[in-house]
Amino acid sequence: MKLEEYSIVGGKKLRCGYTTGSCAQAATKAAATILLKGEPINKVKIDTPAGIVLNLDVEDIEIGDDFVSCAIRKDAGDDPDITDDMLIYSKVSKRGDDEVSVDGGFGIGRIARKGLFGEVGEAAINPVPKKLILEELKRLGGGFHAEIYAPEGEKIGRSTFNAGIGIVGGISIIGTKGIVYPMSDEALIKSIYMEIDLLAQEGTDDRLLLTPGNHAINLAKSKGIKNRSIKVSNFIGDSISYAYEIGFKKFFILGHVGKLAKLALGIFNTHNRVADTRMESFVYYMAKAGVYDIIDEVDSCLTAERAALYLIENGYENIISDMERGAELRVKKYLKDEDIDIYTRMYTMERGLL
Repeated sequence: MKLEEYSIVGGKKLRCGYTTGSCAQAATKAAATILLKGEPINKVKIDTPAGIVLNLDVEDIEIGDDFVSCAIRKDAGDDPDITDDMLIYSKVSKRGDDEVSVDGGFGIGRIARKGLFGEVGEAAINPVPKKLILEELKRLGGGFHAEIYAPEGEKIGRSTFNAGIGIVGGISIIGTKGIVYPMSDEALIKSIYMEIDLLAQEGTDDRLLLTPGNHAINLAKSKGIKNRSIKVSNFIGDSISYAYEIGFKKFFILGHVGKLAKLALGIFNTHNRVADTRMESFVYYMAKAGVYDIIDEVDSCLTAERAALYLIENGYENIISDMERGAELRVKKYLKDEDIDIYTRMYTMERGLL
């Protein structure tokens, strides 16, 4: 079933999907129903916390002597979700009592660090999906145990944020609303906050390195920079504000000149759909420094990378330094703390650190 619900993102109509949590909930309900009836079903209907009813196709049914397993295929809609189209299984068996329980099997990650939504060693099944799975079993009456598993989970889990937040061995069963809203900034920001929380448990005295992505982290390592690091994507403002509020007071921001040029003008969400002030940033800092002779040439550059290299080639490295210091001042104003310990460095793909 493809969900025919839509949301408007950046002026575009995008199709919604449903979460791994909804898949696990539906697979569990279907497997338990088949176990009780003794015959397969093709569809299963569930309610989601978002108020949307899902009527999903049941796949790969296996009926054993004392269990039933089946799968629901994940549909991420128009969201670029790596778990899209994977099968989420539930294997349901009867218990010897009237209790209900759920655990994760192969391909479902395990919690490896304190501070997440469960205890170390538990399956990475978030509280909302876990509650919904157990409620589905309770409604059927009697005692059941559900094992959630995903044959592709271990492989796919390596390409998610899980390792960074302390989940190993597979994917997470997540979804507070049951519905995937395309390109959800909220979900990514929550993942960043969770990772910051875990770093905070290790202490907040050391300088925290904030980077847009993997390249900056690898660059830092190659230069012997050993600060604890967090990938913040485009959400520099949300990330540094959250880290500051929970106790971090020393920051190192390392990023490509195209991202940090925006920060130097006070743009704290650097996605191009929010703002593209890269060339304006160069022009502003050149004008402040009285560098007018090549301002038009820099303004006409197609990329921030080319603009930065052009300045360096013409002996104006100081403009880059001014932009870095400008970014630091913007962060201090953003946090309303002039004494915050903040250091910023830019890099280009061609030259590395500037």
